[in-house]
Formats: sequence, structure tokens, C-alpha cells
Amino acid sequence: MKIAIGNDHAGPDYKKAIVTYLESQNIEVLNVGTDTFDSVDYPDFGHKVAQAVTSKKADLGIVICGSGNGIAITANKHQGVRCALCWTKEIAALARQHNDANVLSLPARFTAIEQAVEIVKTFLNTDFEGGRHANRVNKISCA
Repeated sequence: MKIAIGNDHAGPDYKKAIVTYLESQNIEVLNVGTDTFDSVDYPDFGHKVAQAVTSKKADLGIVICGSGNGIAITANKHQGVRCALCWTKEIAALARQHNDANVLSLPARFTAIEQAVEIVKTFLNTDFEGGRHANRVNKISCA
């Protein structure tokens, strides 16, 4: 499995902890985020993760910004991306089970690093249920 991860200046510490976890699970990481706390624009990194997922350079994506909203909105502009903003592992499980989310958005200013890693674990270890949810997911696309 390969995960693309991108973040703005609110997320370098989160990304570092998440990458450490992913690598401990032998998951390949495509790091397209910033590693500094210098102010940057979150869309630049949301687009890179979304492009990695839609081009199949990555199986799933993780994006991180202060609220998680801006970078999720950016990622969701890409056809075929279903980015879910998750601040608990329960929401992450439902995003995978019911929405077949393929990008996880984390709000760095509203979760602890340890909590964010747990959310990632849940996201990666939860499967899409299909069934009635597949019909709904198929209605999301505008194309």
C-alpha cells in the first residue's frame, strides 16, 4: 500500500508522527507536504495529494491543515476524490464504511497528535461496506 500525505504549516509534527506509524506498518509514503512551520498555502498540498490518488500513484491520501476544512475542500475538487474531515476514529470508520472515503483530512488545531494517529489507523483498517452505500457513493460524482 502507498499513502500520499500532504500538509500545510499547521501539520509538520502530525505528519512526522503519522509517517513514523505508516512506515512501521511497511506502508510506503509519498510525502508532498511541507516540513516547516513557515506559512504556506494549503491548496498547494491538497491538490498534490488528490492528484496522487486520482493518478493511482497512491492508494489513499491524508491531508492536514489547521481546521482540516480548507485542505479537504481543495482535495474534493478533484473528480474521484472523496475526502472526509475526521476528528474522531468513529467518524473515520464511518467515512470508510459508508462513503468509501479515499482521502482523510485531519484538523491539526483540534486533535492531539496521538489522536490523529489513531484516526489514521482506523481509516486504514476499515473497509467500505458497499451494498446500499455503493448506490449513494455512485451518486456523488458530478461527471
